[in-house]
Amino acid sequence: MSVSAFEHPFLSGLLGDEEAGRLFSAEAEIEAMLAFESALAKAEASAGVIPADAAERICAVCGAFTPDMAELRQGTARDGIVVADLVSQLRGVVGDDAAQYVHFGATSQDVIDTALILRLKQVCGLFNERLSALEKVLGEIDRTFGGRALMGHTRMQAAIPITVSDRIRAWREPLIRHRHRLEVFSEHGFAVQFGGAAGTLEKLGAHAAEVRKSLAWELFLTDTPQWQSQRDRLAEFAGILALISGSLGKLGQDVALLAEMGGEMELAGGGGSSAMAHKQNPVAAEVLVSLARFNAVQLSGMQQSMVHEQERSGAAWTLEWLILPPMVMATGAALRLAAGLAANVRSLGKG
Repeated sequence: MSVSAFEHPFLSGLLGDEEAGRLFSAEAEIEAMLAFESALAKAEASAGVIPADAAERICAVCGAFTPDMAELRQGTARDGIVVADLVSQLRGVVGDDAAQYVHFGATSQDVIDTALILRLKQVCGLFNERLSALEKVLGEIDRTFGGRALMGHTRMQAAIPITVSDRIRAWREPLIRHRHRLEVFSEHGFAVQFGGAAGTLEKLGAHAAEVRKSLAWELFLTDTPQWQSQRDRLAEFAGILALISGSLGKLGQDVALLAEMGGEMELAGGGGSSAMAHKQNPVAAEVLVSLARFNAVQLSGMQQSMVHEQERSGAAWTLEWLILPPMVMATGAALRLAAGLAANVRSLGKG
């Protein structure tokens, strides 16, 4: 059993998203952390900071290493972070003289933050594809039913007639803007985190900028000075997630109201009732509203997590771990449900 609805044995059937969930699995996080350690060794060897043969040994081990998860759990409980034990295990396997060069000049936050960015970059690509696909389906609905009439409503009261195209425009155009927001964010937001103990890369001396640039290149990330206590990028990304789920919540709310009124929309599927066999509940539409409200609530927490004291905060950092992955999951589920809902439209408007 799980306390998270996104991973719950049966609630995940409604609220889960397997593709997004895989990117936030323990296996995916460890894979991204090992990618950082491997890339760091290559970057430092290319700058002459560590021996080339040590880097080769570290990269070979990172490519095949499977840590002891029970030890990682105990280490995290003890240290508050997983990296200390992960690096200890990794050094044990690397062995000999090369072990001393594992994680050289880095700190735990470098590993954890960069591993997060690597996975958020994949999330961005996934969500961009889903937004584009949903735009196309809504466009097809518009082409099929766009000229039909709908009753416009303002402040929950019947107003004047509009067309289906008018309503679809209100659903579709924000999605185009959100996709553009993701594309713009991709140009600068997926930045390597590499600062060492207090952000100064003191162990690398004159080679610091060179190593960081090479590390970013190895990981296909943006090269930027450390941002240990500068969390605006993550808050910005969370804001985009809340915008996406919010717009999909508006779509869901409209569909639920159309289903309530009847006569203007026909949907395939729907949820059954245990008490009233005749009912077809607009489940997906309702959940889109719930997910929009969930992310709106979480966003305030991400804003709170921007308050890092001095050079690094354990408290604000931990708050991010609690909030950002569920926001990604909620957005992934919303995009999945919206795609299914749009595909189930059989008729819209009055011909």
